[in-house]
Amino acid sequence: MARRKLPARIERGGRLAAPACLVATILGVAALVVLPTRALAVAVIPHRPAPAGLPWLEVRSGLITNSQGQRVILRGFNDDALLETGSKPLPPPLSAGDAQLMEEEGFDVVRIPISWSLLEPQPGHFSTGYLNQIADMVAVCSAHHLYAVLDMHTEDFGVGFGGSGAPAWLNVPGVPNLHLPGISAAWQRHLSPAVNAALAYFWLYPNWQKLYWQAWTFVARRFRGDSNVAGYDLYNEPHPLPIPPGIFATRLLWPFYAEGIKAVSAVDPNHLFIVEGDLFGEYPTAVTPLRAADLVFSTHLYAGSILGSPFTGSAAPLESEWTQALGEAQQLPAPYWVGEMGIERTQPLASKWAEDELALANSHLAGWAWWEWDDSQSWGVRQNGGPIHSAWLRVLSQPFVRSSPGRLTSMSYQPSTSRLSATVTMAPPGSRVQVSWPMTSGRPRLISGCVRELSSRESSPGLVTLVMLRSSCRIILRG
Repeated sequence: MARRKLPARIERGGRLAAPACLVATILGVAALVVLPTRALAVAVIPHRPAPAGLPWLEVRSGLITNSQGQRVILRGFNDDALLETGSKPLPPPLSAGDAQLMEEEGFDVVRIPISWSLLEPQPGHFSTGYLNQIADMVAVCSAHHLYAVLDMHTEDFGVGFGGSGAPAWLNVPGVPNLHLPGISAAWQRHLSPAVNAALAYFWLYPNWQKLYWQAWTFVARRFRGDSNVAGYDLYNEPHPLPIPPGIFATRLLWPFYAEGIKAVSAVDPNHLFIVEGDLFGEYPTAVTPLRAADLVFSTHLYAGSILGSPFTGSAAPLESEWTQALGEAQQLPAPYWVGEMGIERTQPLASKWAEDELALANSHLAGWAWWEWDDSQSWGVRQNGGPIHSAWLRVLSQPFVRSSPGRLTSMSYQPSTSRLSATVTMAPPGSRVQVSWPMTSGRPRLISGCVRELSSRESSPGLVTLVMLRSSCRIILRG
């Protein structure tokens, strides 16, 4: 693929000295302070072919909907089987059995972290083989009615520093990658001058960003006609250091997203564009309004898990994190989706934390992707490809309304009584409501008389389809 030539000292990690990098960073930040902000808007005109599997998703009236205009809630897992981290081998692949279990438990999405480093292992040379691996994983998911969200995953800039994201050939030479005694490997990367110099260069100067968007367009060309892909999570956990947070968000982050949506939509205007706030949801993001078709806002929720004070049983810190994220989504404006949330199941009160987060998601009618399905530690329902942790899966497998006509105005679930309640209004009689209901929860009893069940779960695992008999209904199902 043709691409613009970068300065020789920077393109492949030439010899830019650390003092020069520091001076460039200071000058770049100083320029941002005095530059005026500008309104951001990207013209995106979808031209979707007939769906080849799952219905296309889009944004209408501030909601994620399918092509029939029904509100859709996406809930499921992250799975990092295709994510390169440092020199580690790739994790175990997501199997058809894993996808089948997700389907049976009522989930409908998998967020798939993908690696720029594997997409472009050498400058300007893109890997069709790796792209085929991504397509194979999407196919495994879609065969079990699971949408895929493709996430270009970045942590600590890139694999050359032991993180994920940028290829090792992209760096700022001459800046030391320090290793300090008594500090964990993760914090070594977070605090590394080399990592932060590379991040600063990426955000302050557009030439590396152009390379990044070229990698994205390589992916988008492959999937532009694939309705089984829900959307593209454009950058994982952006953070400002060493740039001041407010300047970073208003002057760099939102213009970066606008340029990215313009570049990617030129080859694929058909998918959701998911943009993330600043790193973790606990820290606020200064929002510059950005208008583009099919835009979705996302944060990652880890309050009481890996951020802030350890969870003590009070849902107040979790609710505060939700309130902040939803407010930022409204400012953008865009519907809100949680790209990551999770807690190690070995932590005290982990089940209570998860139940509180799911209850908040219900109250805000929001979707999420748990971190993650298969993990090397104890976050997921599998560990290093081992057996399913059934008790933990049961905590996360809660019924919810997957798609709804009209207006879905409320939803709640009581684990102690296996009771799902949801209110749907302004729905045409005869229209359908799809309810995710885990197979392990047993066949539900329909309590409401304003809907009838259309199909049994034997023909559609993890899913109950209801038909509206009136335009408004309080739907109640019990296990």
